[in-house]
Amino acid sequence: MSLTGIQPRFKVKLEFPWMLYPFSPMGNFGEDLRTERLSRGIALEDITAVTKISRRHLLALEQECFRLLPGGILSKGIVRGYTGALGLDQEDWIQRFLRACNASGQTDDDEHGWTAFASNVGRARLIRREAREIRLRWVGALVLVLAVLIATFFALRYYGFRAGWWPSVFPTRTLSAFHSAWSWAHARFSRIASNFEG
Repeated sequence: MSLTGIQPRFKVKLEFPWMLYPFSPMGNFGEDLRTERLSRGIALEDITAVTKISRRHLLALEQECFRLLPGGILSKGIVRGYTGALGLDQEDWIQRFLRACNASGQTDDDEHGWTAFASNVGRARLIRREAREIRLRWVGALVLVLAVLIATFFALRYYGFRAGWWPSVFPTRTLSAFHSAWSWAHARFSRIASNFEG
């Protein structure tokens, strides 16, 4: 989205052999960016509202304080958003930004840092996924053991019933205790429900 309201139909990029930096020499990246913004009459707050890039990062670009930027691909995204809001050629300005960063010496090994950060995020996701899978395996194993124990219990009860050891497959005391607990809960629930109805 462009704040100027004019979307270019096509972009022309001219490079002259004697002039590698068409706007100004390296090191004036921020000043040129600010000049472009002011010539269009656009405030930093307008760019922030459109791009959701913080004013602090926009000022860091204009003042060439590249260490205040997040680094790596995020810094390129900030330049892309800023220049896109002004209607400038984004790729050209990203190249100028990279040259200005390298010339200023304000950047440390951001690409390596970004790569390390991304690999750490990936590793953390793998560790979380593996932990979740291990928990699911343990839960599955416990459910399986419980099912085997219940099946074994009922197989023995059935065998005992057939052999005449027990009068029924289900334990009588357990069934009577379950029946009395069920009738008590039903009576309580009925009493509470009748209080709400009346």
